[in-house]
Amino acid sequence: MNEYRILVVDDEEDLCEILKFNLEMEGYTVDTANSAEEALKLDLSQYNLLLLDVMMGEISGFKMASMIQKNKDTQNIPIIFITAKDTENDTLTGFNLGADDYISKPFSLREVIMRVKAVLRRTAGVQTQTPEQLVYKGLVVNVPQKKVTINGEEAPLTKKEFEILLLLLQNQGRVFSREDILAKVWHDEVYVLDRTIDVNITRLRKKIGEYGQRIVTRLGYGYCFECE
Repeated sequence: MNEYRILVVDDEEDLCEILKFNLEMEGYTVDTANSAEEALKLDLSQYNLLLLDVMMGEISGFKMASMIQKNKDTQNIPIIFITAKDTENDTLTGFNLGADDYISKPFSLREVIMRVKAVLRRTAGVQTQTPEQLVYKGLVVNVPQKKVTINGEEAPLTKKEFEILLLLLQNQGRVFSREDILAKVWHDEVYVLDRTIDVNITRLRKKIGEYGQRIVTRLGYGYCFECE
């Protein structure tokens, strides 16, 4: 039995039960909710992954995801959207909201299980590390000291560069759009151009040397820190 806990949120009760049964057969602990309203009454911080149906009642899966990401206790929970709609706009909306994956109905249970395993594998990288220090090979981020070292030598990052690196490293494999990065790093500061993100990413890549190539551009979606 593994230690991962998953929440399935879908207004199709039969589908919830099918997903629950098959994921539990893989060793996961699985809870279900038949609406976003029902799910939001739960302690979502206990889950390692959320499977969210997009088309639900008054609160859609997209809206629920947006609400989750505004809460510091739940904003880093990986999300896989499940939807009967398969359009480019919906897919872009999902990834812009920080989705870790997107599955269109109808789907095979084998596909769902493989995608769940892949997302959990990607997002588990830094969960076992102490919050004071994040490490990827020779790249070390000391959070309290706001210091980054590359193979023992300090990298002279600006405040924004440090915060971007911290955000990406804390969420390895997760794609952040420019809007996501602006909201999480610049917050409510004076108007900032999207181009500002690109400039900071370019400088950051150069300053962290060989690890700069791990900050990957997903064209049309955003940026992520990708492990080997």
